[in-house]
Amino acid sequence: MLDDPISAPSASAGADAAARKQRLRRRLERLIGVAATEGNDLVALRNGDEIFPAMLGAIRSARHTIDMMTFVYWRGQIARDFAGALAERARAGVRVRLLLDGFGAKEIEGRLLDLMADAGVQVAWFRKPVWLSPFKQNHRCHRKALVVDEHTAFTGGVGIAEEWCGDARTPSEWRDTHVQVRGPAVDGIAAAFAQNWAECHDELFDHRDRFAEHPQVGSSVVQVVRGSASIGWQDMQTLIRVMLASAEERFRLATAYFAPDAYFIDLLCDTARRGVRVEILLPGPHTDQRACQLAGQHHYTRLLQAGVHIRQFQPTMMHAKIITVDSVAALIGSTNFNRRSMDHDEEVMLAVLDEEFTAVLDRDYDADLGNSVDIDLARWKRRAWLQRAKEAAVTPIRRFL
Repeated sequence: MLDDPISAPSASAGADAAARKQRLRRRLERLIGVAATEGNDLVALRNGDEIFPAMLGAIRSARHTIDMMTFVYWRGQIARDFAGALAERARAGVRVRLLLDGFGAKEIEGRLLDLMADAGVQVAWFRKPVWLSPFKQNHRCHRKALVVDEHTAFTGGVGIAEEWCGDARTPSEWRDTHVQVRGPAVDGIAAAFAQNWAECHDELFDHRDRFAEHPQVGSSVVQVVRGSASIGWQDMQTLIRVMLASAEERFRLATAYFAPDAYFIDLLCDTARRGVRVEILLPGPHTDQRACQLAGQHHYTRLLQAGVHIRQFQPTMMHAKIITVDSVAALIGSTNFNRRSMDHDEEVMLAVLDEEFTAVLDRDYDADLGNSVDIDLARWKRRAWLQRAKEAAVTPIRRFL
């Protein structure tokens, strides 16, 4: 019998994708030393209109435990909504723990802290600057994690503030992506919380932690990678290095803060030169960290000459932290493509091996490209002397950005 002309190529493509995922899985497991888990269910959540209702819904449904950590907890109705939901669950007898970064969350309203404390929420601060040496002050907890009843978790780029509300339609509505996770990978996100909670609080667990087994509820293979500040090469750097080195057709990056060191600039250029389409999507006119943007722009000429495609998002602040590779794998979490995320801060990323989940992120990426402008090499070479001077001015602080 002759091969079906439609099903045969499809089967071949499926086998190729499976082989790519397996190669990437074994590279990541061997080189990082963290086993991937199977049977996970992932839901990509785009912008505050999808992210916040999902997170608040999970909190309000909690029956046993809520563990939440965030870098940003600022102001606005959404900040009040989260404080109210956490306080209500604590009053209902749920064990609620909230870990706030001592620098990133310093703008939280005092009355919200009082509301939660009075209700029984355990609030801890990660490295309040007033208590620290200058060296420790530079190492922040940038992780975002919410774990509810040990079976549902969230992570990604979103902070708790009105800037993330809406659907990225105006400059006041930031563009971001979060992910809801169920299955064995929840343990990795919970461990990221526990690692930082242990530094700030004497009690690591109590009788309300059930340590239940996770059923396999989906089809995604997920490796949870944690980054922490220390001397030498870090797991987060290895993770991104492996993804770049493994890309065969396309490497896509969306990041809020692009200020890598020379090594990763070289790696991006080398990846493009060997025929991989390398795409980078960055903030454009709307950014909350102009110095970091200037540090990254210093490298645009080299990247463009190597064939890297750079686009800048126009409607609002691009705050997502996403990488996709060859339509089969994705990274999503709190890590930006900068020295601060890879060298200095506590971070968490999910390495996801799943074509369907990656396709969702790629579709969102395509939509974002439609709202971005291309950086043209010839035009960039003619940029004003003032722009060049600003790029040079941030050179002494690039390693901290």
